[in-house]
Amino acid sequence: MTQSSERPRRSVLFMPGSNARALEKAKTIDADVLVFDLEDAVAPDAKEEARSLVADALASGEYGHRELVVRINAVGTEWWRGDLAAVGPHHPAAILLPKMESADTLERVSDELVWHASDHDAAFWAMLETPRGFLRAEEIAQSHDRLSTFVVGTNDLVKDLRARHVPGREPVVHALSQALLVARAYGLNVLDGVYSSFKDEEGFKAECRQARDMGFDGKTLIHPNQVAPANAAFSPTEAELEEARRMLEAFEAAQAKGKGVAVLDGRMIEELHLAEARRLVKMSELFEER
Repeated sequence: MTQSSERPRRSVLFMPGSNARALEKAKTIDADVLVFDLEDAVAPDAKEEARSLVADALASGEYGHRELVVRINAVGTEWWRGDLAAVGPHHPAAILLPKMESADTLERVSDELVWHASDHDAAFWAMLETPRGFLRAEEIAQSHDRLSTFVVGTNDLVKDLRARHVPGREPVVHALSQALLVARAYGLNVLDGVYSSFKDEEGFKAECRQARDMGFDGKTLIHPNQVAPANAAFSPTEAELEEARRMLEAFEAAQAKGKGVAVLDGRMIEELHLAEARRLVKMSELFEER
């Protein structure tokens, strides 16, 4: 699978592809990723206009450091091929496929995309948002070498389960964990679902903390006001960075003395403990570069 975790994806903001004003405003929003949406956010009679606006946005080169992703309509609808024809030649960083349930879907999309952009290098992101999708997560994870990221769609999942949205998300914690387990087993990034009550700042922060504690790389968002809290939640704190650097320094000092382990504050530090420390330091350096 394609591993692209070197880029931060703390905040992944969906932007309606048919809203020219929103696409323009997105150039000033400090999200790590912008998802130009051609699916749920666009009415059937606005699909053509949305494709044109998104193609222009991709071609503009005016979005700076932001990673640009396009969510197409689901394979099997009347729109997905037209979506790829419109955006493929403009080389988005990734194509996000909604309602993934079958391992052969990515191959179909890849074959279609080549028709419109023979030199395309887009990654594929897969949305897990139905019971069948989560049950087939491992099969999907192995289905294409351009697949880099799982995106969890919790709203659709709650609906399909006939569950309720409750603090702590107990009805879907098993599914969240399943997505994380499979993603990490196959070297994929994994992003948490949206929080729809965008005016509930405390509830949003709590869900970000839960997702970060579980191991998610970032969170998908529906409103610009959610970007700053998401960036904060999925960034290492100063205390975490200080500890990570101290761990690395202690281990390097131990290695210089020919030792395979180090002791820091009474704790044994081995090579296996350093992967997360290195990742945190690398992420911090990427943030500073911006």
